[in-house]
Amino acid sequence: MATLRLGDKAPDFTADSSMGTINLYDYLGDGWGILFSHPADFTPVCTTELGTAAKFKDEFDKRNVKMLALSVDGADSHIEWIKDINEVENTTVNFPIIADEDKKVSGLYDMIHPNADSNLTVRSVFIIGPDKTIKLILTYPASTGRNFYELLRVIDSLQLTAYHKVATPANWKQGEEVVVSPAIPTEEAKEMFSKGVKEVKPYLRMTPDPTA
Repeated sequence: MATLRLGDKAPDFTADSSMGTINLYDYLGDGWGILFSHPADFTPVCTTELGTAAKFKDEFDKRNVKMLALSVDGADSHIEWIKDINEVENTTVNFPIIADEDKKVSGLYDMIHPNADSNLTVRSVFIIGPDKTIKLILTYPASTGRNFYELLRVIDSLQLTAYHKVATPANWKQGEEVVVSPAIPTEEAKEMFSKGVKEVKPYLRMTPDPTA
């Protein structure tokens, strides 16, 4: 399959997991989703990531985002690994880990990069919108753990910009000023954004976060 790009439909799948059989679309329902892959079970960086993800579950829940992890090992292996994760990270893994021994899902999502490793998945992240399209793709090498604060930040941006005609500037955090969409004329923007519009340049207009 060709490489997935932003705006593509997220491939549906049914697979075994640490919590039983999962169908992606049924699992996500009408909400958002985040799918992240791990090179293999019982690996050190992944252990810290999955423990961190479990601790962040309440934050993802607030944003109506369901978490789903994946590794190329089997469900029984996942269940044993989860015991280690819970112990080491002092948490409870509270979301499914997909078992992808046949690499079916890895293939659908282009998670195996032969120049990195021909068997193990790289650290991929896919954020999926309620319309089941891919909203964000991140790919990390196996040696670099993910920043879950950044994942929450981009979800905040994606959700804000999905429903308001704004964009978010560099290093933006929820509640900070946002950029008015360049497609909107300034006079129209002033009518649209009741909190005010600040014109920095004709092409760069700022307005307070409309949801704050």
